Formats: sequence, C-alpha cells, structure tokens
Amino acid sequence: MRNTKTIAITGATSGIGLATSEELLKKGNRLIFLVRNTEKAEDVIADWDNKENIIIIKCDLADLKSVRKAGEELLQKTDKLDVLINNAGGTFHERLESKDGFELHLAVNHLGHFLLTKILMPLLEKSKTKVINVSSEAHRAGKPDWSDLNLKKKYSTILGYGNAKLYNVLFTKSLVDKGLTSYALHPGVIDSGFGEQLPGFFKLMWKLGTPFMKSTREGASTSIYLASSNLSQDKNGSYFKDKKVKKASSLANSQAARERLWGESEKMVEGYY
Repeated sequence: MRNTKTIAITGATSGIGLATSEELLKKGNRLIFLVRNTEKAEDVIADWDNKENIIIIKCDLADLKSVRKAGEELLQKTDKLDVLINNAGGTFHERLESKDGFELHLAVNHLGHFLLTKILMPLLEKSKTKVINVSSEAHRAGKPDWSDLNLKKKYSTILGYGNAKLYNVLFTKSLVDKGLTSYALHPGVIDSGFGEQLPGFFKLMWKLGTPFMKSTREGASTSIYLASSNLSQDKNGSYFKDKKVKKASSLANSQAARERLWGESEKMVEGYY
C-alpha cells in the first residue's frame, strides 16, 4: 500500500511546478494546487488520471489579501499537510511593484510564500509538515541593502532575483530555527523561457547556453526527491542541488541575516495574518 501524502504546491501549472505535480500525483499523492489562474489549472489537469486527487485554490502571490484567503481556504479544506512546496517564482526585466507596493521579485519569490507559511503555521506544526523552498544558485548574487529591500535606489534584474533567491535559503533556515523540517534547493538551469526576461547581454548568454540546460522534468527531480524521501535530521535546513547537499553562500548561512530578514518580512506582511 502506498504511503499517500497530502502535498500543497505553489506555481503548479507551468515549468518545474507542473513537472513536479505530475510526478507526485503519479506516486499516489493528494495535491493542493495554489495557483494564480484557477481556469488554467482546470485546463491543465483536464485529461490527467487521478485528477480527483487535486484540490485547486486561487493564490496570487503578488497580492497579500489573495495569499491570506488562500491560506485560510487551505486550512478549511484539510487538517493534514505532509509537504508544502513553495515553488512559484519569477524574474522581471524592469522594476515592477506588487498590488501591495512591494518590488515584484521580493513579493512573488519571497513575501507571498512567507505570509502563506505563517498563516499555515498551526497546521505545519501539528502535521510536522516538510517545507520545501525552491531557490537557485542565483542566491550567490544576493547582496541585500536592508534599508532598501524594495530596490528603489538601485535596481537590476540580477540583483532583484539574486536577493529573492537568497531570501528563500534564509527563510528555510529560519523555519528550522522555529522547529520545522525545511529544505531549499537549486533546480538547475531550466529551458523554460526564464531568460526572455533578462537584459541584453545576459539574454544572449542565456540563449547560447540553452542546448546545455535541463528539461523541466530534470529540474523537478530534486523537489520530487525531497518531497518523497525521509532524510536524516542532520540534513534539516540544507540547500540541495541534484539531490545532494550543496554548500550555500556564506551570507545564506548567516544567522544575523536570517533573523533580520524574518523581522523585516513580518513588518511588511503585518495586518495580513
């Protein structure tokens, strides 16, 4: 008999999230899709086997009210959650702001997931939920200015994305500090259209590297591995690449940085939980 898990995942309808969802469903798990476009989700799963094992909840990570509503709906629809995969993300060529006025890399890649996880915390603690945060090797480019987290003074796509992916690793380690099981991961460089958002030179380099990139299924492999495996306690809080523990940047391992990020994040989402 299969060990069926209840798994919630953001960004389940495209790229790595879609490949991750398909494989986890095949393994007999019950899935909760947290997605911005519920109609697209319905279309995606229309011809899937076992689609009755999927719950779809609207969740726009760039809108904190939507995130709060999604968290509350999830709490109503299940009293057990084995895995939460904070998978959704994005990168943006120009400086954009979310509905709540936050720089969009910060909002979509970090703040939305931070709020969602905070709202779900009672369930996560009760269920001993495993929280998986999809980060990137781009976290090594992260250099946050704590007085300018919204990048109003200095903006670049690389800085915005690098900071956000650094926050994913710091957030992972903070969750462990708070008694949860959590992992961060680099999925690999994926041929998923990501590079179209990059500025000139970086876009060119991305296109030149396309033949060497992973498929989305290959990119999903570490998320699937972490969601499905029971790992030893000494790996809790680790950063993974190709299903193996990889050393994260020195800043990603800074306790002072993760405590600062947690405090700043709580201020930004105040009033939404």
